[in-house]
Amino acid sequence: MKVAKFGGSSVADSSMLGQVASIIEADQDRKFIVVSAPGKRYDDDVKVTDLFIQLGEQYDSGQNYEETLFKISQRFMSITEELELSKDIVARIENESRRLLRETTNTTHLMDALKAMGEDSLARILSAYLNKRGTKATYVNPKDAGVIVSSDPSGAQILEKSYEQIHRLREREGVVVIPGFFGYTEAGVLTAFPRGGSDISGSIIAAGVQAELYENFTDVSSVYCVNPKIVDRPKEIHTLTYKEMRELSYAGFSVFHDEALIPAFKKNIPVCIKNTNDPDCRGTMIVASKKDNGQPVVGIASDTGFSTIYVRKYLMNREIGFGQNLLRILAEENISFEHAPSGIDDMSVIIRTEDLKGDKEETLMNRIKNELQVDTVDVTHGLAMIMLVGEGMSNRLNVASKATKAFAEADVNIDMINQGSSEVSMMFGIYEENLNEAIKSLYQEFFLTE
Repeated sequence: MKVAKFGGSSVADSSMLGQVASIIEADQDRKFIVVSAPGKRYDDDVKVTDLFIQLGEQYDSGQNYEETLFKISQRFMSITEELELSKDIVARIENESRRLLRETTNTTHLMDALKAMGEDSLARILSAYLNKRGTKATYVNPKDAGVIVSSDPSGAQILEKSYEQIHRLREREGVVVIPGFFGYTEAGVLTAFPRGGSDISGSIIAAGVQAELYENFTDVSSVYCVNPKIVDRPKEIHTLTYKEMRELSYAGFSVFHDEALIPAFKKNIPVCIKNTNDPDCRGTMIVASKKDNGQPVVGIASDTGFSTIYVRKYLMNREIGFGQNLLRILAEENISFEHAPSGIDDMSVIIRTEDLKGDKEETLMNRIKNELQVDTVDVTHGLAMIMLVGEGMSNRLNVASKATKAFAEADVNIDMINQGSSEVSMMFGIYEENLNEAIKSLYQEFFLTE
């Protein structure tokens, strides 16, 4: 018994839904199907979820939203007409959107409900289409599926009690189609997962029904060891551990949401990333453990948009609670930190630059200087993070030396190195303008040099 999740690019239009239906029908074990909202059909297209977000923002600010609602309706109309399905589904989208705008007084709840409309509507369409093709299928709302979540708008987490209820889905006949991205609180309030949360939904359903395999269909045939936009035709990764994939996902690998593996990991369910346009390709398997092939690095991930807060104070190491107080200030300013390498008299905190919008940076600097009485506090913007990932990396010889050699050969200065207690990854901070050259040199060192 398998759970198959199809991402936004896989359900972008009617032709892709035809391909999805063929994949489902090709394997009777694909019983539980989780879908995203329609994604981009071409580079300059707009994702349906973004249209729903725009709709909510226009309504909330008192703008005219009719054109946006029309675009949403037309997007679904084109799909249903080409699949020769009832227009009632599209009428429901428009009517339900207007009802939500009219009746939902809480803005955060409204935005979650609108964002969920894309997944919910697509699940209804796919279920109807499968039945039209002669495959028995049933649309099941996450509430009826037993997806019970915490009361954290756009940041919901699954509650443990959900899994027993989700397991009952096994009793249903035919194919079960479930919209991803959202669940319901114990009070019955629709609440969304973080953006990209349809991956999380698929993992949750797989864990609940105790699937033999969770297949995640996307627009790539496998996970590559490095971003193919930076390195031409990089090597594919055919097997990864959960830990390796989570590290890669966190650090910029857009194939998989970084929280999505947790439910599957806890239930020890293997995950396979596959290509909707090439379903017979072997893809990438994500498992609990794998054989050691002697390769210290399985992937190189990277991301931009970081800033570092550098703090220096003489005898910092003797001041009990200094680090705790620094992080407390960040928490009180609603800023999460990514990494915090430190020395005897200094400490750096790596954060997302977007968290310093408006006057937040000035406020933060003043608080650190005045409350902690530091000698120096500086902020540096324009940083990129590069992460080398591989199980048991801390036990490998020469990983750090090979990495620094690659940076030197690319003429790139390392601003920060952080491994800490991680056995799976090693992180480097550099300036964004040097990212591509650094990645190419690291790829050459770890994947092309014998």
